[in-house]
Amino acid sequence: MECAFVGCGAVAEKYAATLDTSPLSPVAACDLESGRASSFATDVGATAYTDLEAMLDATDAPLVVNLTSHASHAAVTERALRAGRHVWSEKPLALDAGRARDLVVLATERNLALGCAPTNPDGESQRLARRAVDDGRLGPVRLAYAHAHVGRVTEWHDDPDSFLQVGPLYDGAVYPLTLLVSWFGPVRRVRSADAVDPWPDREARRPERPSHVEATLEFAAGPLVRLTASFYAPHRSREFTSLELHGDDASLYLDDAGALGGDGGGHVSVGRQGRGYTPNPLTAPSRRRPYLAGPERLAASVRRGRPARDTAHRGAHVVAVCNAVERAAERGETVTVDAFGVATADGRDVVWGVGGSDAPDAGGVVTPPDASLRLPPVGVGCSRYRDGTYVDRRDSIERALDAGYRFLDSAELYGNEARIGEVLAAPGSPDREALFVASKAWNTNHAHVAEACETTLADLGLDRLDCYMLHWPESWAYTGPLRRLADLPVERQEALTFPETADGDRATADVSLESAWRQLEAVHDRGLAATLGICNVDLTTLADLVAAARVPPSVVQVACHPYRPRTDLVEWCHERGIRVVAHSPLSVPGLLDDPVVADVAAEMGVSPAAAILAWHVGRGVVPIPASVDADHVVENLAAAQHRLPEGARERFAALEDPEFER
Repeated sequence: MECAFVGCGAVAEKYAATLDTSPLSPVAACDLESGRASSFATDVGATAYTDLEAMLDATDAPLVVNLTSHASHAAVTERALRAGRHVWSEKPLALDAGRARDLVVLATERNLALGCAPTNPDGESQRLARRAVDDGRLGPVRLAYAHAHVGRVTEWHDDPDSFLQVGPLYDGAVYPLTLLVSWFGPVRRVRSADAVDPWPDREARRPERPSHVEATLEFAAGPLVRLTASFYAPHRSREFTSLELHGDDASLYLDDAGALGGDGGGHVSVGRQGRGYTPNPLTAPSRRRPYLAGPERLAASVRRGRPARDTAHRGAHVVAVCNAVERAAERGETVTVDAFGVATADGRDVVWGVGGSDAPDAGGVVTPPDASLRLPPVGVGCSRYRDGTYVDRRDSIERALDAGYRFLDSAELYGNEARIGEVLAAPGSPDREALFVASKAWNTNHAHVAEACETTLADLGLDRLDCYMLHWPESWAYTGPLRRLADLPVERQEALTFPETADGDRATADVSLESAWRQLEAVHDRGLAATLGICNVDLTTLADLVAAARVPPSVVQVACHPYRPRTDLVEWCHERGIRVVAHSPLSVPGLLDDPVVADVAAEMGVSPAAAILAWHVGRGVVPIPASVDADHVVENLAAAQHRLPEGARERFAALEDPEFER
């Protein structure tokens, strides 16, 4: 779509940075300063103008990108709308709420698209934070602290006059306000506010509005927010445009509400009540959101025949909030705020499993082309068995949930499903709908699959599993229900799970794999498991099972790693839309010390463990590492955002050893 830029200063250069790959094509550039207009127009291949009317008369570009100074936004937007153009405006939409409302009404009456920056709710870290709000970890959010420390613009900005004219509310506070409104809906009222004017005596130029503002905002559905916006507090202070949410069950900290991404993440952390904050890493490659994303999205809505005005409604409401803060500070009274058409925010945007949504930042993994089952890129294995001993996994599983893991792989063999159930039921854990929970029937229960599944569900405190699997294809002698094994002496655990004959051989049972699978299908028919799976099979056994199954497996879990990549099995599964999960991906003897792995990891700037996990994710395989080290739990999830460098996959392929045995 052809577009015209109005305002050719520093912000315009940021918008133009991605024009080479954009569907937008600039044909005109207008600025009051002829030199700036000419220079920018030359850079983007457009015609330069110094008069808005002349530009609108000379070009029929359907989209105007309004990048003028703060105080000029409303006038330029109105003129472009009256000329029949769609408009994207930098923030704020206007300086007066009534004027902002009129612009939205005008766009609506003429069926024109109208959008307004900022687009920070769509940033990668902001979406990650939104997911933590949506999945219930925080519980009801009742209190929040929002900061907008713009800093002394006379010291860091080449052209500070526009900033000094509007003050810190309309330039800085719009970032956390936009985010909060997108998450919780409109502000109902400003309960209290204060505005003061600290400023260095040495500065000749001073803000025309108070340089420091504090207010308490009451949202119609959500938290009470303490907002601080300042030109005096440096923009490099500890709190820049940070946001901290406090709920009944946990708190969330986002260190930069206006971040555009592309810096590797690390901006979000969550801490449940009584625990410290846990970093929430990205699980897809970090990408910077271009300034041009807003106008591009607006143009796409026009092409679809549904001109968007949602960000304009939100922008108008944010202006109304800023106006109300100023009035509350001036009058010393509570001020109500018009919602301006902003609805209460709706719920979560990511649900794992069959038919789950495909949000852009939900994983970014390579998935089988026909897969109907959406899984997180990395899961957490819940086995208690570590280095030859049994360990308590409660703390590490809590840490995993706090970090943002959403795939829990359990089994009745692990004996700790009741403890996992206690974690899932505890305040600060994600809502059930946000999790993908899998479990497995042990070899001794192939003739008692329903009993095993019911026991697992009772221990986990769940009504349904997202996937129920056979742990191994072999059947062993029945030893009774396997419940709360972790509470039993080790000798008793071993006797129940690894039955022996009088001669000391493994006590087997005459239950075929097909028969056990029929019982698994019956569990599925009862609605106790959404999908079925099988573990530790070879390709021949798997192919025979799929051919005989009425409900085919959706998940196959096997040990695979660079020494034994199981490429044939992985490709066979992917061709049929079956997801492959890799258990024990980091416990292969010698793998983390392998020179090839170490070299690739050094090239990536990550640990050998992260390089191995990234290798799995890049293949469309979901690794489920298990760790009791708090830092490793976070690092393992963060590995999903990395991709192997060029040539590394071939170097890993050279490690394959068909004779390798653990």
